[in-house]
Amino acid sequence: MAVIEVERPKPAPARMRPRDVMRVGAIGLRTRPLRAFLSALGIAIGIAAMVGVVGLSSSSGAELDRQLSALGTNLLTISSGTTLMGEAAQMPVDAEAMIERIGPVEAVSSIGKVGEAKVYRSEQIPEAQTGGINTYAARLDLPATVGATLRSGTWLNAATERYPAAVIGSSAAQRLGIGSAGPDTQVIVGGVRFTVVGVLNPVALATDLDAGVLVGWPVAEQRLGFDGHPTTLYTRAEEARLESVRGVLASTANPEAPNEVDVSRPSDALAAKQATSQAFTSLLLGVGAVALLVGGVGVANTMVISVLERRAEIGLRRSLGATRGQIRTQFLAESLLLSAMGGAGGILLGTGVTTGYAYYSGWPSVVPLWATMGGLVATLIIGAVAGLYPAIRAARLSPTEALSTP
Repeated sequence: MAVIEVERPKPAPARMRPRDVMRVGAIGLRTRPLRAFLSALGIAIGIAAMVGVVGLSSSSGAELDRQLSALGTNLLTISSGTTLMGEAAQMPVDAEAMIERIGPVEAVSSIGKVGEAKVYRSEQIPEAQTGGINTYAARLDLPATVGATLRSGTWLNAATERYPAAVIGSSAAQRLGIGSAGPDTQVIVGGVRFTVVGVLNPVALATDLDAGVLVGWPVAEQRLGFDGHPTTLYTRAEEARLESVRGVLASTANPEAPNEVDVSRPSDALAAKQATSQAFTSLLLGVGAVALLVGGVGVANTMVISVLERRAEIGLRRSLGATRGQIRTQFLAESLLLSAMGGAGGILLGTGVTTGYAYYSGWPSVVPLWATMGGLVATLIIGAVAGLYPAIRAARLSPTEALSTP
């Protein structure tokens, strides 16, 4: 009687569940923790650099927006330019009154440079050491118009503007060695002793005031030889009609020679300053990308060495029925876990640096979601690329070849 042999189908290899993939992928990390930490550190540095740069740039931009919102973007500055002959132009005495007639204009104030009035801390200072400090006659409503605040003392009022009283800009106070205002604090302005009644904080939208000494309009005319012509006018207008106001300011301030008047928007200068910093941001992002690439090379190197050191483990798993795909999945998962650890650490480090520096600088802390998500995606891509070759190499090892390796 003939015996018919029936060929039994080979059993299908067991499928690895996600939990099993994570477990076998973490074997190499648990057995070599120091090497895993150093490899993940390279990824972490790159991600921290990128997140930190983006976070600090965003925080700086948020501070600029906050500052502009507080100061207002509707401030226009009108200053006297030069004549066709290259000489300093002069605005009419009634320029401020003429600008006030423009309908959308909400506020106008001005300063006038007192050119011959040099500023000294005392009479013993040599005449040539002026410190680059200018003297300005100022209107009483100047702080409200330009958004200036006082660090010490008070602003000029209807009484003090007629007497030798002065308010010092922040930079000028530093150069003169004046910390605070007071009845015993005096400076020499144009040969006349002036009592310092106030010290300004830095004025973001009127930086000329920082290096100036501000005195009342009447006392400047009576004691310092001021001619009464304003040199700079500050105008606030309705935001919706700002550009139309800007277009007529020059001809209104000086109808006879509008070409001798310069009109600018200080908030544009602040925005330009912020835009300039973006170039450095791009440079630092490039540095972070290089660090990230170096970290990826470190992960690839770690995984290649891991394959060489664990050939016996690979051969044993293959002889017990593990397929090439399972071996490949194991080492690829290990590389992804290693990169994910570095990415998570880098995101935390970059966020911490951003938060700490923003708190120190008084900025709002802003870390865009796209930066953290992008950093995590970047680490996973790097982990996949770095672990692909070692995973394929490990899967190609036959059980006999792997087990025969000493």
